[in-house]
Amino acid sequence: MGLRKFKPNTPGQRHKIISDFSNVTTSSPEKSLVKGKSKSGGRNNSGKMTMRYVGGGHKKKYRIIDFKRDKHDIPAVVKSIEYDPNRSARIALLVYADGEKRYIIAPEGLSVGQSVLSGDKANPEVGNTMSLKNIPLGTIIHNIELYPGKGASIARSAGSWAQLNARDGKYAIIKLPSGEVRMILTTCMATIGSVSNSEHNLSVSGKAGRSRWLGRRPRVRGVVMNPVDHPMGGGEGRASGGHPRSRKGLPAKGYKTRSKTKASNRFIIDRRNK
Repeated sequence: MGLRKFKPNTPGQRHKIISDFSNVTTSSPEKSLVKGKSKSGGRNNSGKMTMRYVGGGHKKKYRIIDFKRDKHDIPAVVKSIEYDPNRSARIALLVYADGEKRYIIAPEGLSVGQSVLSGDKANPEVGNTMSLKNIPLGTIIHNIELYPGKGASIARSAGSWAQLNARDGKYAIIKLPSGEVRMILTTCMATIGSVSNSEHNLSVSGKAGRSRWLGRRPRVRGVVMNPVDHPMGGGEGRASGGHPRSRKGLPAKGYKTRSKTKASNRFIIDRRNK
């Protein structure tokens, strides 16, 4: 897994840095695990734009990912490592001993032909999914459930990982990718290892067109808008715009928006890094 640079033959290639896709083993997905995906263009059901800077982009098909890993104690073999246009990480196609096929998010170091397992009988090896109560302390994990049986919702993007620091009664104490230290029930599942494609954050688009291919329209700063469009708009020349605000007038930098009475606050031991 590495990055690929280009000769500056064109302005768009001068700064472009993309993945070399060396760990991707096939170019066509498993048909039984693919379904259509429609675009909203940032519009709601009445056609009104509710999300700005969204629209266009290349047509995509959605790969159905198994975030629950609830096929316990049945070994599976990795058939292929694939590119997924819907996420930054790579995905792996598993073929279980009973013939069923499922996609999972591929962890770093997972290779074709490797065997993986989920459940209480699994060993703490890369790609195996276990309950937090059975994972050794200090282990690097990803794809963590927040509630038992809900499916993984934490540490799923490229290169992300969390660490199991301790256990206290029915709770495991986990350091999340943001730096937050949080308690999660030990009956929740997590996968061993870190997520693949860890160099994703080093890639450089190179040109605006690549953002359009991803369905991202040009984003305009509030300070260059008119007063009718944004609280920071207007003024003569290059006016600074005053205090940073959102379009709705809420302070944008340093203003805490999390509720002090939120129920899950009691599970957070240490807040995320500022």
